[in-house]
Amino acid sequence: MRGLGPKSRAQLAALGVHSLNDLRAQDAIELYARLKQQWPGASMNLLYALIGAQDDLDWREVARERRTELLLRLDDQGLAPK
Repeated sequence: MRGLGPKSRAQLAALGVHSLNDLRAQDAIELYARLKQQWPGASMNLLYALIGAQDDLDWREVARERRTELLLRLDDQGLAPK
C-alpha cells in the first residue's frame, strides 16, 4: 500500500484492513476516525496517506490538492485538528 509504513499498516491490520482491496473498500474519513479513536496521535498525514494509497497517489499530492476539502469533512464530523 503506497505511502503507508509499517506502523500505519499495523494499525490498519488491527482494524481488519490487511490489503489494498480492504483499504479501497473503506471510506478514508471513516477509517481515519476509527484510527483516531484507537491512536489519538494519528495526524492528518495519515489521512493523506490513506487516500493516496487508495488512489495510488503520493500523500503530499493529496495534501496539496485536497487539504481544504478534507479539513471541512473532518470538521463536519468533529475531527478537525485544533
